[in-house]
Amino acid sequence: MMTFKKTMALAIALPLALGSASALAYGGGKHHNGQGGKGGCGQDDSRMFRQLDLTDAQKAELKDLRQANKENMRSNMAGRYSEMQAQHQKMQQLVLSENFDEAQVRAVAEEMSLQQVERRVAMLKQRHEMMQVLTAEQKTQLQELQADRSEKCQAKIEQRMERKQSN
Repeated sequence: MMTFKKTMALAIALPLALGSASALAYGGGKHHNGQGGKGGCGQDDSRMFRQLDLTDAQKAELKDLRQANKENMRSNMAGRYSEMQAQHQKMQQLVLSENFDEAQVRAVAEEMSLQQVERRVAMLKQRHEMMQVLTAEQKTQLQELQADRSEKCQAKIEQRMERKQSN
C-alpha cells in the first residue's frame, strides 16, 4: 500500500516539478525570493553583453539572432502549449484511473522529459550561436562578468540564509 501511495505522489508531483523546472529554467520575472528579473541572480547574459565593447556589426548580428529566436519561439509556442495540455490531461486520467498503470505514467513522464531536453538543447544552441559573434577577448570578459555575478549572487543567498536563521 505504501508503494502505491508513493507512486501516486510521484505521478502527481512529476508534472508539477517538470513545469516548475521549465519555468525556472526560463529565468524570467521576479521569483518569490527576489531573484530573477532585472539586476537579480537570474539575470540572463544579454544584459552583460551591453557591458562588452561590441562593434556595430556585432550588435546588429546579435539583434538579428535574438529576433530570429524570438520569432521561432512564438511560432512554436502554440504547439508546445497544446502538447503540454495533452500531457497534463493524460497524467490526470492516469491519476484518476481505477488502477495505477506505472508503465503508462513512465511513458508520459519520459515524453515530457524528452521534450524538456529538446527545449534545453535548442536554448543552448541559440546561446552558442550568440557566443560565436564575440571575439576571444569578449568571451573572456563575459566569463569574468558571469563569475562576478555568480559571486555576488552567492553572497546574497548566504546573507538571506543568515537572516532566516537569525529570525
